Amino acid sequence: MQDWDDLVVVARVARPHGRRGEVILNLETDFPEQRFAPGNRVMVKRGAEAEALRVRSVWFMKARPVVGFEGFESIDDAETLAGHELRIPADELADLPPGMFYHHDLVGCRVETAGGDLVGEVVAVEGSGEASRLVVATPRGEELVPLASEMVPVVDARARRIVIAAPDGLLGLNETARSRRERQDWRR
Repeated sequence: MQDWDDLVVVARVARPHGRRGEVILNLETDFPEQRFAPGNRVMVKRGAEAEALRVRSVWFMKARPVVGFEGFESIDDAETLAGHELRIPADELADLPPGMFYHHDLVGCRVETAGGDLVGEVVAVEGSGEASRLVVATPRGEELVPLASEMVPVVDARARRIVIAAPDGLLGLNETARSRRERQDWRR
């Protein structure tokens, strides 16, 4: 069995749905139809040890999956899953097209400018698709960098390196906004 921390989050159980042991999921995957197809397996940690859950049924309500797991037949059973993360081994993730990355592949990457200057390290990725942005920890605080090809021309997840071509004024923008808020708070 893999270590829980090495598994990748694909959903969080929001709440039970109905009386037949089904749950509504908050997704952390772009491939819910594939991931939660009947017969597939996900891991949950409700106590000290992780356990495997096998998907019994799935249907979608307003783009959110309503999933039934084998052995969960009542609302009481389903309530034991509420709030828990569902994870899978990284090697079971769907292959992505070139130029697309999983968030966990980018977290921990070193970020530098096109000139080779160190900016910081990616600590999170916010948003999804074209609205994604890197959260970069820098000596001055966190910087948000839009994950657009014009601003992030190089992503080498294997080498744990990202090169950004930030326009003048982008880096430090968050610091400027913080200073402005602090000045406004002081005046009150």
